[in-house]
Amino acid sequence: MKALHGPVVCIGEAMVLVSPAGEEPLATASTFELTMAGAEANVARYLADLGTEASWLSSVGDDPLGERILSSLMSVGVNTQGVARSADHPTGVFFKDPEPTGSRVFYYRSGSAFSRLTAEDIVGWPLEQAPWVHLSGVTPALSAGCRQVTEAVLRRCRAAGVPVSFDVNYRPSLWSGRSAGAELLRFARQADVVFVGLDEAQDLWGFDTAAQVADELAGPGLVVVKDAGRSASEFATGPEGAVVTEVEARNVFGIVDPVGAGDAFAAGYLSQLFRGCPSEGRLQMGHSVAAWTLATAHDFRPGHGPTVRPGTER
Repeated sequence: MKALHGPVVCIGEAMVLVSPAGEEPLATASTFELTMAGAEANVARYLADLGTEASWLSSVGDDPLGERILSSLMSVGVNTQGVARSADHPTGVFFKDPEPTGSRVFYYRSGSAFSRLTAEDIVGWPLEQAPWVHLSGVTPALSAGCRQVTEAVLRRCRAAGVPVSFDVNYRPSLWSGRSAGAELLRFARQADVVFVGLDEAQDLWGFDTAAQVADELAGPGLVVVKDAGRSASEFATGPEGAVVTEVEARNVFGIVDPVGAGDAFAAGYLSQLFRGCPSEGRLQMGHSVAAWTLATAHDFRPGHGPTVRPGTER
């Protein structure tokens, strides 16, 4: 592909994450840590960490938590100049409750600044000038307005010839009462690169193999199917049919928290795609950055860096 000119645009909501400083439950903890999280913002942070220019388009509250998110992104080199500040709606917040069998998460994002966006609010977003746009399936699940935003972004990018990557990122708790499978399939088919977990595909569409997923997602030039900690497969559509590349996942010891690993994989893969790296190398980098993230309780672990190459991490 051609070299990028300008920052990759990542679009989505970021929230402040409140978690106990230790492993104590929320109900009894007295000391807490404030960080930030958000699928598309995570991708932007990792792209910047890997040496790719990245910007984040979103909306946060005109409040200290919104300022905290912006400062966190800017500190790692993400451009936030296009982020709106809402005086009427707050920044979203969520809480992590540690448990021996895995953390529970409680979201307080209803009515957040980003969830209130509509297609009219993004008319001024400079999508047509972007070299690449990244979206995820979290955004259309947040509200009717956010589904309009997703549709408008895809429509404008398609009209301007701007390539789009779409991470299905299925969150069952956000889709209650709606047909997630049909809507996420429709959005994914409009993208140029699609990321989807095999477990997600099974839940959404009833597919048992990566090949079935790739066959159903007719449209994207590249479909990447992640099979948990086992492997990832890239299906590249060409004039003679699909070319399939599969790379085994890293062996990761001492996994702290799997949250954020999918975003890290997408950023690692895309960073190498943008550099013209072959299929195997971009899948390897996706695994590499994901493995780096699995060793932390946070969604983002800086320091993987553009000088680290697949096969060198420990």
